[in-house]
Amino acid sequence: MVRSLLMTALFASLLTACTGGKYESPNYRVLSSEGAFELRDYPQLTLVSTPMQHRGEDGSFMKLFRFIQGRNDRAEKISMTTPVLMTGSSVGTMSFVLPQAVAQHGAPTPSNSDVTLSTVPPSRYAAYRFSGSNNPASSEVAAKKLVAWVKSHHVEMLGSPLFAYYNPPWTPGFLRRNEVLIRTASAK
Repeated sequence: MVRSLLMTALFASLLTACTGGKYESPNYRVLSSEGAFELRDYPQLTLVSTPMQHRGEDGSFMKLFRFIQGRNDRAEKISMTTPVLMTGSSVGTMSFVLPQAVAQHGAPTPSNSDVTLSTVPPSRYAAYRFSGSNNPASSEVAAKKLVAWVKSHHVEMLGSPLFAYYNPPWTPGFLRRNEVLIRTASAK
């Protein structure tokens, strides 16, 4: 009995640590849900981004991490958030969503010219949630599933897939929360 309780407690703490539950994530409103697919409305988001050459193996994550650790014009430390966003299968951009309080009060200017700030207006996205590896091959399979779902529901797509990864790299694949998002037209 005691062993069972200890194993349950260990698993619960591992799950909390691996799912990134301590980080702020954008608040979105789910409009409809069908299994692992959702249609969501997101508020305005402020992103800090950098070009990515080899899907995060080129130092792009560390450029963004240094920005939130104070490599900016105010030497301001900023809390890490989830998800880490990526465009493209290998070449694209990597972005962090800035915490809501930082965005509302004005984000500091990056010190590195490879790092930029941008604002994404309130938008509607189709989303598909999947677990496992966040490698380009599995992410592209997920993107194809989302595109097929969006087309089957006759929703107009307004952009390319955006990949959202919520967990640190040491999280076991079966516990990972990964998503692919595609911006869509709002209902008229």
